[in-house]
Amino acid sequence: MAGARGPIDVEQLATLMRIANWDLRALVERDPALDGMATTFTGLFLSPAGVLLLAHTGDSRAYLLRDGAMSRETRDDSFVQLLIDSGIVGPADAAFHPHRNVITASLRGGEDDRIALTELPARPGDRWLLCSDGVTDYLPDQELIDVLAAGGPQTAADAIVRLALTAGSRDNVTAVVCDVVADAAWDDRPIFSGSAGDRFTESVDEAPGGRESA
Repeated sequence: MAGARGPIDVEQLATLMRIANWDLRALVERDPALDGMATTFTGLFLSPAGVLLLAHTGDSRAYLLRDGAMSRETRDDSFVQLLIDSGIVGPADAAFHPHRNVITASLRGGEDDRIALTELPARPGDRWLLCSDGVTDYLPDQELIDVLAAGGPQTAADAIVRLALTAGSRDNVTAVVCDVVADAAWDDRPIFSGSAGDRFTESVDEAPGGRESA
């Protein structure tokens, strides 16, 4: 899950996503131990026109909390979602399906990898949650709404992670919470955490001449 370093239009975002996917392939080619590596991706970005750009592939999710009501803004690229769409499996049974973690789209460095880009209005007061299936497979929507609506973004994110772990999540547990506010200042320095922090911090090292490399 990710956010941009500044406003970016949809064409620039599509280009950067392709470059990131090529970088993923390059990592695998340099390190055979990474063969077969792939990733889901859900990211929220702001365009120069003040429109939100939602990028998505895989089964991580983006939720929007607006006026106390929560809506899911991404569609899972998963085998179970295909069963739901065809009416074979009901939404209530999806969380317990034995193949619920089988995904049908991801970023793996392939030329045919696909990512959905959606333009959405940026409304001050909205709160967004980007999270992994290690959260959504273990916490019901109503519990997410209750926690998401309480406190600031960091407090809500910490609480969601804590509840998912307490619920016995056996998958990656990641939650990013952000608010849409008017006239917010940009922090141009990206932050990496987890295994990404070890592998990608060199991208923000100070470049020659005192400028930060992107």
